Amino acid sequence: MNFNFIILVFILLSAVSIFVFSEFKDRELLKTVTNLNRGTKSERKMVLKILKSGIKPTAIFHDLYLNNGNGKFSQIDLVVATKVGIVVFEIKEYSGWIFGSENQINWTQILAYGKQKYKFYNPILQNKKHVEDLKKFYHFDDIPFFSMIVFFGDCEFKNLIDLPSRTFLTKSDKVINIFNEILESNQIAKYDNKWEIANLLKQAVNNGESSIIIEKHTDNIQKLKARNSL
Repeated sequence: MNFNFIILVFILLSAVSIFVFSEFKDRELLKTVTNLNRGTKSERKMVLKILKSGIKPTAIFHDLYLNNGNGKFSQIDLVVATKVGIVVFEIKEYSGWIFGSENQINWTQILAYGKQKYKFYNPILQNKKHVEDLKKFYHFDDIPFFSMIVFFGDCEFKNLIDLPSRTFLTKSDKVINIFNEILESNQIAKYDNKWEIANLLKQAVNNGESSIIIEKHTDNIQKLKARNSL
């Protein structure tokens, strides 16, 4: 048998083995925070990025459902409790050109060089509401909040956006750099009872295991979209 062919087969098998082992390690690491079927693929990628940056699994809360009363729930993609405060993530996955401004209700996705246009709710405003809901959820005295909007996918922001204080908009390849900058450039936060906060956030995660809660939330979202389309 040709020696070069044997070498090639060995290299290919080694590459496959490394890939399979890496995938296995990522799955096991992800399971320290969330179930493999929770949220979107991009959300789970973001959880892995945070874990690999050195944040402990007990400080990461994925796919939360906050009870806002009146049978309504607020769904939040990801919350990370850090030494400098609470970082709230809104994860998006879009391709094409993205147009929008800070206070514009809807942003626009443009595909096929302008032939296809789609509207979606302003993620800055969306995550601002998530932060407000979290502050109502628990009495956060003097704990800073940071809003992080992360876009996965092959998209490009086509206009400069003025961002509110402690709000960050980034592509997924730069998110850890910005996350680390937040940790390094802010003062240590004073948590009165971090275990109580962790337990409340964990309960919000557990709410996402309830099919009844998810159905209620989905129904409320559909009704809201219907009203906005009128």
